[in-house]
Amino acid sequence: MNPTEKALWFVESHLPDAISLDDVAASSGVSRFHVTRAFGAATGRSVMGYMRARRLSEAARKLAGGARDILSVALDAGYGSHEAFTRAFRDQFGTTPELVRAQGSTQNLDLVEPILMASSLLTTLEPPRFETSRPFLIAGLGERYSCETSAGIPMLWQRFGPYIGNIPGEIGDVAYGVCVNGDDAGNFDYIAGVEVADFSELPKEFFRVRVPAQKYAVFSHREHISTIRRTVNTIWNKWLPASGHEIADAPDFERYGPEFDPRSGNGGLEIWLPVKG
Repeated sequence: MNPTEKALWFVESHLPDAISLDDVAASSGVSRFHVTRAFGAATGRSVMGYMRARRLSEAARKLAGGARDILSVALDAGYGSHEAFTRAFRDQFGTTPELVRAQGSTQNLDLVEPILMASSLLTTLEPPRFETSRPFLIAGLGERYSCETSAGIPMLWQRFGPYIGNIPGEIGDVAYGVCVNGDDAGNFDYIAGVEVADFSELPKEFFRVRVPAQKYAVFSHREHISTIRRTVNTIWNKWLPASGHEIADAPDFERYGPEFDPRSGNGGLEIWLPVKG
């Protein structure tokens, strides 16, 4: 089993229990950061967000089935009060526990079912090469994303496109998609940018990232850009656990060389993953 499969099993088999991200990571045999990224790459959800949605979905079923006591349902779902449960339930489903119980149905609720891992997400991966990057500066447009909202990244690239070739201090003809500031909830900053000589004259709306000298495992993604998630999923859930390497605390990024065609999405790109040692 890969880290995401282990995490899914652990969450589903401990759904009523008070488990933490540390517990999930330990059950998966990897770090908190690793399981967060692996789970997000494979499922499009954060680990704890998935667990919360699954608990609330099971709570909704109990309520629709005529549960007599909403507080007991709330406690079983991991909430310490009726009020906290109601807020979370409304955020998840757009309605209240009382109304679901009164209607006796979950028909209009977007319930989250257990995820079954599809092996088709894992593609055959070319062995990476290893490089030590020089330090360089990246500048561009950025947004804060979650596992659930990362499908919006192509629109960020559309917004950034007109800037390319007109950025003060721009170097070369390579574009970068840089991930930084990831947290345990699966949120991260993504910057669509280019290398620059310095940060002194950039537009005020630009994000700025310093990429240090760092050892990287470099993977080639030769298929259409739309299938990049399969490659990322394979790196985090298959290659990394088997490689013996550990992730370093540095930005990871996509490198789009001159061969990449942003209009068609063809031409291929590289995925640079920071590793220790």
